[in-house]
Amino acid sequence: MPQIKAVCVNKCKGQKSEVKNINLIENLGVDGDFHANGGERQVSLLAEESIQKMREKGLTLLPGAFGENLVTEGIDLLSLAIGQKIRIGEVELEISKIGKDCPARCQIYYLAGDCIMPREGVFAKVLKGGIIKPGDEIKL
Repeated sequence: MPQIKAVCVNKCKGQKSEVKNINLIENLGVDGDFHANGGERQVSLLAEESIQKMREKGLTLLPGAFGENLVTEGIDLLSLAIGQKIRIGEVELEISKIGKDCPARCQIYYLAGDCIMPREGVFAKVLKGGIIKPGDEIKL
């Protein structure tokens, strides 16, 4: 069953901290997060499977290390299409962007010689808000 493994937030730009749950606000993003300002990158998703690839390079990485809000498990995020909708509990998201342009290389890149977020990070808009917590099922 595809599910949420971790939820993360940060009032500042950069690495996020894992929390018990997050509140998503329609057309805005994650309540209290730096990126909660509308636009196409309201919520960021990254697969646990992608993070594990970086751990295999010798890095110790906690959820939120890449600046992701939602760590997913058991879903191929890169197979999702722009405009596709996903439901997590009462929340409805619309995939708005796959990958991102990084203006500068991050600390992870310098440690491992690579960073997955530009290739494997997925972004979404919040169509219907609500609370998300680890263990919530992801439905296409």
